[in-house]
Amino acid sequence: MMKKKSISASKASLVLFLCQMISALDVPLDSKLLEELLQPPTITQQSPKDYIVDPRENIVIQCEAKGKPPPSFSWTRNGTHFDIDKDAQVTMKPNSGTLVINIMNGGKAEAYEGVYQCTARNERGAAISNNIVIRPSRSPLWTKEKLEPNHVREGDSLVLHCRPPVGLPPPIIFWMDNAFQRLPQSERVSQGLNGDLYFSNVQPEDTREDYICYARFNHTQTIQQKQPISVKVFSMDSLNDTIAANLSDTDIYGAKPVTERQPILLTPTGSTSTKVELRGNVLLLECIAAGLPTPVIRWIKEGGELPVNRTFFENFKKTLKIIDVSEADSGNYKCIARNMLGSVHHVISVTVKAAPYWITAPRNLVLSPGEDGTLICRANGNPKPNISWFANGVPIAIAPEDPSRKVDGDTIIFSHVQERSSAVYQCNASNEYGYLLANAFVNVLAEPPRVLTPANKLYQVIADSPALLDCAYFGSPKPEIEWFKGVKGSILRGNEYVFHDNGTLEIPVAQKDSTGTYTCVARNELGKVQNEVRLEVKDPTMIIKQPEYKVIQRYGQVSFECIIRHDSTLLPTVIWLKDNDELPDDERFLVGKDNLTIMNVTDKDDGTYTCIVNTTLDSVSASAVLTVVAAPPTPAIIYARPNPPFDLELTGQLERSVELSWIPGDENNSPIRNFVIEYEDGLHEPGVWHYQTEVPGTQTTVQLKLSPYVNYSFRVIAVNEIGRSQPSEPSEQYLTKSANPDENPSNVQGIGSEPDNLVITWESLKGFQSNGPGLQYKVSWRQKDVDDEWTSVIVANVSKYIVSGTPTFVPYEIKVQALNDLGYAPEPSEVIGHSGEDLPMVAPGNVQVHVINSTLAKVHWDPVPLKTVRGHLQGYKVYYWKVQSLSRRSRRHVEKKILTFRGNKTFGMLPGLEPYSSYKLNVRVVNGKGEGPASPDKVFKTPEGVPSSPSFLKITNPTLDSLTLEWGSPTHPNGVLTSYILKFQPINNTHELGPLVEIRIPANESSLILKNLNYSTRYKFYFNAQTSVGSGSQITEEAVTIMDEVQPLYPRIRNVTTAAAETYANISWEYEGPDHANFYVEYGVAGSKEDWKKEIVNGSRSFFVLKGLTPGTAYKVRVGAEGLSGFRSSEDVFETGPAMASRQIDIATQGWFIGLMCAVALLILILLIVCFIRRNKGGKYPVKEKEDAHADPEIQPMKEDDGTFGEYSDAEDHKPLKKGSRTPSDRTVKKEDSDDSLVDYGEGVNGQFNEDGSFIGQYSGKKEKEPAEGNESSEAPSPVNAMNSFV
Repeated sequence: MMKKKSISASKASLVLFLCQMISALDVPLDSKLLEELLQPPTITQQSPKDYIVDPRENIVIQCEAKGKPPPSFSWTRNGTHFDIDKDAQVTMKPNSGTLVINIMNGGKAEAYEGVYQCTARNERGAAISNNIVIRPSRSPLWTKEKLEPNHVREGDSLVLHCRPPVGLPPPIIFWMDNAFQRLPQSERVSQGLNGDLYFSNVQPEDTREDYICYARFNHTQTIQQKQPISVKVFSMDSLNDTIAANLSDTDIYGAKPVTERQPILLTPTGSTSTKVELRGNVLLLECIAAGLPTPVIRWIKEGGELPVNRTFFENFKKTLKIIDVSEADSGNYKCIARNMLGSVHHVISVTVKAAPYWITAPRNLVLSPGEDGTLICRANGNPKPNISWFANGVPIAIAPEDPSRKVDGDTIIFSHVQERSSAVYQCNASNEYGYLLANAFVNVLAEPPRVLTPANKLYQVIADSPALLDCAYFGSPKPEIEWFKGVKGSILRGNEYVFHDNGTLEIPVAQKDSTGTYTCVARNELGKVQNEVRLEVKDPTMIIKQPEYKVIQRYGQVSFECIIRHDSTLLPTVIWLKDNDELPDDERFLVGKDNLTIMNVTDKDDGTYTCIVNTTLDSVSASAVLTVVAAPPTPAIIYARPNPPFDLELTGQLERSVELSWIPGDENNSPIRNFVIEYEDGLHEPGVWHYQTEVPGTQTTVQLKLSPYVNYSFRVIAVNEIGRSQPSEPSEQYLTKSANPDENPSNVQGIGSEPDNLVITWESLKGFQSNGPGLQYKVSWRQKDVDDEWTSVIVANVSKYIVSGTPTFVPYEIKVQALNDLGYAPEPSEVIGHSGEDLPMVAPGNVQVHVINSTLAKVHWDPVPLKTVRGHLQGYKVYYWKVQSLSRRSRRHVEKKILTFRGNKTFGMLPGLEPYSSYKLNVRVVNGKGEGPASPDKVFKTPEGVPSSPSFLKITNPTLDSLTLEWGSPTHPNGVLTSYILKFQPINNTHELGPLVEIRIPANESSLILKNLNYSTRYKFYFNAQTSVGSGSQITEEAVTIMDEVQPLYPRIRNVTTAAAETYANISWEYEGPDHANFYVEYGVAGSKEDWKKEIVNGSRSFFVLKGLTPGTAYKVRVGAEGLSGFRSSEDVFETGPAMASRQIDIATQGWFIGLMCAVALLILILLIVCFIRRNKGGKYPVKEKEDAHADPEIQPMKEDDGTFGEYSDAEDHKPLKKGSRTPSDRTVKKEDSDDSLVDYGEGVNGQFNEDGSFIGQYSGKKEKEPAEGNESSEAPSPVNAMNSFV
């Protein structure tokens, strides 16, 4: 039983809601009408809920409202009545509820902290503002603390704590040094969200004594500075240097001065943590790790993906940023820090809560007596918000009874309302994270009909086009509209007319006989009113003789005709274009009444010429092409385009495919590169050929994909290097079967053209895309974020549908689905559109101007409520103009300047102002429809500035000891001139300056005679004007006390010297000439024809270091000065030092060395055989006599650099053989040097023989040190090279 009652109640609510949608009135935004109608108060502007104020400035708490009659205002503070008359510091603006608390004249902002609420009341009800919490901003000083220096070992982690003072609002933290330069940050060093500076591992370059944390409090424009923090990084390099002398090379190379470590997390600590964020906010998660090498951070979401297009990584991926979070973003987020030694991770459990947000905010109701309506207040949040209702600011439970009112949860139902039912209702939706408060009035009006369209308005249209006759109306109850033609005509009905809900009469196809007077009649139970408008239907403008295609030889004459017919009451204008642009400004082009003539045609005249005819109601055009040719030559034609293919045949016909084959035509001496296949749809577009595909010239069959419900014919075009052939004859026709549409219309949009409509447009499907007969579209729409069902209509094959009677600028969900006689296309995707925009309703308030300096000002304004924008907020426009100059008191033509600030900005800078001037400005909000009303003009003045330079300085009447100076006042004084400053000094022939003399001259003087000057002396003068702000720009001049002037000495650069090292060179020079010269150094390889390389010298130094030079190379160098007509020094040549060996060549891998070793082995084998033979003959081999002899040069290794033979050395000596030990050039051997000693082929004492003379030693390269390429290296050999040299 209870269930049935609940169902009945819900049905009743639905019925009442539908009645409200049908019967509720829309009040047109007609200014005269709005002034006459009674209306309950509406809050139009109020301060933010959390209002932080500057304690140094007056507190302005905004509360603006409109209503008829104008409302009165009252305030509560901390829940009780706030009597502003008893507080001398508090005033209320006239005709406004805005409070101004005077702080600048002795008041204290702290005394006015609290919760304020404004009430606007008239005889129709009371509206209330949000609870506005006033808190003064705070920017406390840093607490004093003693900071100990941080001593850190290289590679360790470090955290420098900022711990800023707690301010309101919280400060912005950044780190800088003593020079106010931001400290560089990287993957290794970065600032955390809490402001601390984290070092994953410290390096020696981190040593400094000026790590300074700054806190910027934007609200009060103040910056607080923490005491500098000192960091000292101890490196292991010095320790290695100390012990290097006592350790072997291997020990030093193997030592690791810094210990590598796997990552650990500096923040957050532990393995898990939690985070709560509110819906719509920005979620910031942070992980900073220590480790060496520096760890890399990676983020994942467990059991899901990071949201696309809303996820950003900041601070070198240490911070995960997700914007506009929703409940779906709740979950576990894992950060993983990894380097080559391992990894560490941390899981952050994120919960997204939500402050209340609107699903359906209550809307104002305008009802007639006896009508029904509903107010709906639906909000969501996490946790679910509580809904409470107020009537005229009082809880509805204790408000005066109203028999027409019934509260049902989030809905108030009104039945049979009367005028006394008018009131303002407040809906409050709140949870632990915030609240929403909305005012919505119920205004019960009884008004007779009114027609707002001007009487006898004239409408003019072209025949066969639509005519729209307006009848804007208002009345309560809503009037019925009827149209009549003529004074005593009958009521208009029938399919030839369309009657719109807003009263507009549409004649879809107006004819000449539609001309006449039309009468609109509006009536309700309180009365009747009528209005007449006139319609004139004009004949269309036509071009009866169009310009034609012309081919003309060069230097000929050509004429294009454009003869028109038009309505006699319309005045046409004819415009000629060339290639869619204006005609060339050339006297050869003659434009007549109905033609265009071109004289003496040139190749540049080739193109498309268009005749455009415009009237106030229509426009038509026609075009023709002009081709300019030369006298045709008659060369022999060798190559030609191919002949068209023939004998086309269709085989293998299926529903969606067919095979096409053909025979190629003659290729005419140029091979066919490819075939182009085209098709004709004889069912939808007969006679129109479309591109299908193309295949290589060697292919004569192709499998073609087909679409349903298309009557195909195919043709083939052959293409060679010369061009395309004529098309082949069409193939036989093939009609494919019908099917459901495969796709839906594209580019679906919803954009209102009027404030009360929604125009849904789409790109229609092509004929072959319909897939069958009876192509139509199902257009569906519903208001977004409202629990409405979809409204759908099925329209013919058009591309537009207009939804009328929509609220102004609300979002709609839209979808368009194709269908034909066989069925529907797949379900289309939804797009979001908006109903029509209207001009913004209100102007920005609280416009304030802060003059920064004499040329720059900053303007502030409060943003207008978004609901009053009534469209896409595009930004704000600031109109400003100079009223007059304060120094000249002369007015001039006002030239308004406009600056546009995009988006929801509430401030902007006005640059380029003129000093010492008076300006005015106003601010307007802009949406897609246009600009809203302007704010009241704000007057501000710019202070004095420094003047421009004097307009001229002339020096005349030179004598032996005097000069006369004349000058003009500055073009822009920028204030009140106080004096002129003249400085002068003598100059000698070497451009050296003498003592400087300064003279102050009254501002009203314009000339001066300088006396007691030196004879035959040049003087340099510096002259400028002054205001109270300071000195302006200087103007300089030179003059001599006699007419004969000595030619000045030109500047020069001399004594260019160089000091070269291996890869760099120090260049220095001497300069004589004017000060402030900018030098550059040019250099290149000596003897090379390459361009000089140029390096700019920083400042006016007389030295420079060239880096990155090649060792052992001769260079040329010269020095020049910028701006001195290419003045340079003479060239100097220097040579860099030889390169030091940086590594050893692995000689064992060289081909020549392997070959040489093989030859040596072969020679040793031969000598052993010889020795064995001689021993068998009884001879004794004299080994001992040759132990200390030198080696035979024929078996020594060959050097790479000069092709001579090198020497083998004893393993303990490593010194090359002396020059005298080489074999003489005549290849003879000295008598005392026996040629039969094997010592010459061995390793000194390492080569050994038994008593019988047999060889028992081994040839070895043990500890052999190979020379570097072309140089003898003193470096120790590496173990690898020592092993490679072993044979």
